[in-house]
Amino acid sequence: MMSQRVCFTLRVKPELMDEYVARHSPVWPEMLDEIAASGRRNYSIFHLGGGLLVGTYETDDDAAAQAYLAQSDVAARWEASMAPFFLGLDGRPDQAAQNHPEVFHLETQLAAARGAS
Repeated sequence: MMSQRVCFTLRVKPELMDEYVARHSPVWPEMLDEIAASGRRNYSIFHLGGGLLVGTYETDDDAAAQAYLAQSDVAARWEASMAPFFLGLDGRPDQAAQNHPEVFHLETQLAAARGAS
């Protein structure tokens, strides 16, 4: 299976942004282990301002990674501790984030262009 690149957004209550950042500096070691065990890698979250977050990660099977984290007791505890930070979410943040389609990926297009010549 080809590696998937996933992008998502979440919105944190702006008045809680400093505490949100502090909670990620560092994330619980057992949660880091669960993220890695789920198959997610190259995972980053960026703050765009005003509480808007954009995250990206790569995985070989996003549905399997989601399912793994959905059944994880560690992830459930982490997400419960983080839920009060978010605006406009129903359910666990790791399961309810809004995903966005990829429009452009340099390496994919380079490989296609080089294969076509």
